[in-house]
Amino acid sequence: VILAAFTLHYLHRAVIFPIRIASNKTTPFLVFLMAFVFCFVNGYLQVRDLTQYHVLEDSGEVRVWIGLLVFFAGMYVNIDSDSILRNLRRGPEDAGKYFIPRNGLFEWVSGANFFGEIIEWCGFALASGSVPSAVFACFTVCNIGPRAVQHHQDYKKKFNG
Repeated sequence: VILAAFTLHYLHRAVIFPIRIASNKTTPFLVFLMAFVFCFVNGYLQVRDLTQYHVLEDSGEVRVWIGLLVFFAGMYVNIDSDSILRNLRRGPEDAGKYFIPRNGLFEWVSGANFFGEIIEWCGFALASGSVPSAVFACFTVCNIGPRAVQHHQDYKKKFNG
């Protein structure tokens, strides 16, 4: 079940999300390569740990189900927030314009998409109870947290505080 949750996230992130964004922006090759290598190594470590080294306790254990509940709540927030962001610019006339996202968790958090991703991986770490998953959750906080802070500061500058 935990491995299925991991796979579902990356199925969404690698296949469904790119199809839905329909952007004509290109991604620099180095950025693509770095993201690919990171996801490949992280995927290998998570799957290897969950299938070879980590002995999962009874799947009826409360920690596993609470962790999965947190994971799927974070995934919902992440997907919903991505959808809100994607719909901010509806046509060519909106190119280059910035808008404040509304609805969903954006009513409380300026980086709701980042918040959802952080919650998702913390839930995954709780559900799996493994060291690689905990390290990945920590890395997610350290990587995405500063981006969320920067986005918040940018919103304050662009929209006068």
